[in-house]
Amino acid sequence: MEILELKRMANQIRQNIITMLVPAKSGHPGGSLSAADILAVLYFQEMKIKPEDPQWADRDRFVLAKGHAAPVLYAALAEKGFFPKEELLGLRQTGRMLQGHPDMRKVPGVDMSTGSLGQGLSAANGMALAGKLDNKNYRVYALLGDGEMAEGQVWEAAMAAAHYKLDNVTAILDLNGLQIDGATENVMNIDPIDEKWRAFGWHVISVDGHDIEALLAAFAEAKSTKGKPTILIAHTIKGKGVSFMEDQADWHGSAPSAEQGEKALQELREEVASLD
Repeated sequence: MEILELKRMANQIRQNIITMLVPAKSGHPGGSLSAADILAVLYFQEMKIKPEDPQWADRDRFVLAKGHAAPVLYAALAEKGFFPKEELLGLRQTGRMLQGHPDMRKVPGVDMSTGSLGQGLSAANGMALAGKLDNKNYRVYALLGDGEMAEGQVWEAAMAAAHYKLDNVTAILDLNGLQIDGATENVMNIDPIDEKWRAFGWHVISVDGHDIEALLAAFAEAKSTKGKPTILIAHTIKGKGVSFMEDQADWHGSAPSAEQGEKALQELREEVASLD
């Protein structure tokens, strides 16, 4: 896709997030909206995937380590054609496919069931190590949350990836600065986060997580980095694209009302219109 098309896709992903959360009356808009540009670049430019064959052995893999941000993954998968967009309206409903956290047994395109924070990078490492052992050239991407950095298992996985020289792993840290209890610096300060990852043997790239061109360049750099894993420290805004949600911790896990949803969609429609 061209840059403008990717920007439009990120906007559409955001619209999908709002559209599915209103009828669900529960869910996590803040950290889903902050990751929309990242998912747009991954699913519509970077990753080798086949929606018609979700289990294609040579596909690139994606692990949503912060599984509560499932709406952004579902939105991207639906736009890519893994399942009908109508399914988005069944988010978190009993008996429907799209539950509050991704389920690899039920949702085409989901490579790992996630939700318990801290475990995603370990799963990504396993996939990457298997690829090395099987002489496959696929890549594995894992999206982590900044609140998740307080989980000890993340750092065990970070050590393991460096130890095994998993240069086919790219982690992305959605650094929006907020978690359910407030600012990460107050709940559990993770700074200096870039120095920590370097100390654990990773190649570190700092990037604006809402700049499509910068994200494309960062992923290209990750691909060309050999002998060690790469992490993109993606500086983002929680609730990006919806004025009353931006940089507000209260929108970590609260769904918008119908009125709020319409206001959010109107803002997003105006944004995409401005791109033209």
